[in-house]
Amino acid sequence: MKFVDEVRIFVKGGDGGNGSVSFRREKYIERGGPNGGDGGNGGSVIFVADPQLTTLLDYRYQQHHFAKSGEHGMGNDCNGRGAEDMVLRVPVGTLVKDAGTEELVVDLGEPGQRWVAAKGGRGGLGNMNFATSTRQTPRFAQDGTKGEEKTLRLELKLLADVGLLGFPNAGKSTFISRVSRARPKIADYPFTTLVPNLGMVQYKDSLSFVMADIPGIIEGASEGVGLGHQFLRHVERCKVLIHLLDMGAEGEGRAPLHDFDVLNTELAKYSEELSSKPQVVAANKLDLPDAQAKLESLTEALRERGIRVYPVSCVTGEGMQALMDSVAEVLFTGRTEKLHVEPPVRAAPARKAAKKAPAREAATAGAAKKAPARKAAKKAAPARKAAGTGKTAVKKAPARKAAGAGKAAVKKPVARKAAKKAAPARKAAAKKPVARKAPAKRAAVAKQRPAAKQTRAAKKAPARKPGGRRS
Repeated sequence: MKFVDEVRIFVKGGDGGNGSVSFRREKYIERGGPNGGDGGNGGSVIFVADPQLTTLLDYRYQQHHFAKSGEHGMGNDCNGRGAEDMVLRVPVGTLVKDAGTEELVVDLGEPGQRWVAAKGGRGGLGNMNFATSTRQTPRFAQDGTKGEEKTLRLELKLLADVGLLGFPNAGKSTFISRVSRARPKIADYPFTTLVPNLGMVQYKDSLSFVMADIPGIIEGASEGVGLGHQFLRHVERCKVLIHLLDMGAEGEGRAPLHDFDVLNTELAKYSEELSSKPQVVAANKLDLPDAQAKLESLTEALRERGIRVYPVSCVTGEGMQALMDSVAEVLFTGRTEKLHVEPPVRAAPARKAAKKAPAREAATAGAAKKAPARKAAKKAAPARKAAGTGKTAVKKAPARKAAGAGKAAVKKPVARKAAKKAAPARKAAAKKPVARKAPAKRAAVAKQRPAAKQTRAAKKAPARKPGGRRS
């Protein structure tokens, strides 16, 4: 069967039947009145998504679709028969667009989904519907309306969960034939696959998913080189993409890493959304002699980008199970941890750190040497203050506190607490001698003051007595 994924068609709904103008004409019945029937409705054009179809081939050769019109009304109160709808079955995943504006009208993405493309016309009313008490013989009827007509463009996007991408002859057809029952054409020359192929993959625990094999994409596909981008629409619905790299590619400018970059560039030119989908990178054809030598350089190059490479061989089956496990995990759980790997640590920053380390150690050593000198200077500062102040330095408690602190620094924290408790007692002991000396001095001064007063009074007394006698 030929695969066709894009067609242009014209659809038209059926016209409605005209109403009838009729009067009852019977013997012995005068003025029977109007009895014209109504016209029938026209049929509509309806699209239905059929899961059994995979191509739009039927619409390539038959591009005009007209629904039947309704019958006209008849006399004797007979209405015309309505026409049946025209059902057009299309594959699931068909996009219906307006051919003139390219606007998406509907996406038939679910099995059994229905959509009315062109609605049929409505039947006209007969003259019996227009009879009134004042107009008992209407001699007119209503015509049926025309059915809708549209020019549409049908575009098929296959409903697949996993898509296979790669250069021509990378082993995509062999891959899908090994994991599913699909049997595409396999040959040892490029562009063997000319149309997409679908395959149902039966995974563990009764899980299954659909895989799509897309024809090869080469550099310049966005400009129409090769098959172009015409089949990339079939992987836009895919949740996971498998990127097959040909480890045995030969020719000018062919290398696994170069092919990887070229294909991602073409995906980005087609659609940014498609290029951002999760990719499982698989290095195929490990059974070839030179594949192992290329694998090491490819793995190291992609590891620097944080991408994990799965080495496989579609012919021998080597590494296929690990690859399918990663694909199933991304598809059913949405986790992409297995697709990424931590990039290696570069050696250049480590050398710079090693060079800077001795300088930092020397700086820390110099600071450690300066620290004791600073501490000694801080300890010598109180002694200098004491020497400058003289006796007052002996009376003050800070000197004793410093002495107690020096001893307590050697002892345990309990000794420090005891030293703090003993400090007030020492302060009191230092203040007592000053308190004792103060009364003695005051008493001596008090004793001296009365004697001075008596001598002064004795000298002044004789002068006062004679003066008192004269008075």
